[in-house]
Amino acid sequence: MDGLIMSIPYCQIRAAFNGQTIRVYQAYNHAIADSALEHGTFISPPFKMERMTWIKPSFLWMMYRSGWGKKDNGQSRILAIDITRKGFEWALEHSLLSYQAREYANKDEWLRIKKATPVRIQWDPERDLYLQPLEYRAIQIGLTNEAVTLFVNEWIQNITDVTDLAVEIHRLVELNQIDEAVRRLPIEKAYPINSKIKKHLGAV
Repeated sequence: MDGLIMSIPYCQIRAAFNGQTIRVYQAYNHAIADSALEHGTFISPPFKMERMTWIKPSFLWMMYRSGWGKKDNGQSRILAIDITRKGFEWALEHSLLSYQAREYANKDEWLRIKKATPVRIQWDPERDLYLQPLEYRAIQIGLTNEAVTLFVNEWIQNITDVTDLAVEIHRLVELNQIDEAVRRLPIEKAYPINSKIKKHLGAV
């Protein structure tokens, strides 16, 4: 296991995906989750189009963020959202790293660039089954403005409620049935991106 961890790059996109779609996760309250499952996408209201919405390819990072769906009422339902790879890669290409503000001496220039860029990227420590930080990072992708519209109207192909899966894996971890918990985890592997996007994302 240690050898496997050491072989994973510090910043790498890992996800469940096929030739057409990639799976990302979000956590919502019952009203938004029920509406999304009924319509196959997010409907406003109750979903708020004007707010930044964060998508996360890492299942365990989503578990950390939502506390296995038990952190608060606003994150009690875990949704797995299959979006087009074309849309996902558009988001990466039209993104700005959150920490890049430090690179701009002129605050007005930074704000102009930020306003014109519809996607934010953060690299946060990946998590293990105990939700402890690992030495490598998981990507979080924040969508705003036109990116939210594209996400809702074009990219989403399917939405699945995986709250019960999260509860079951958490139960197994609490029972120290780690091998079984691992078997229940979604299979995530390195997502292929070209060298230009890697450099843009700081994933080199």
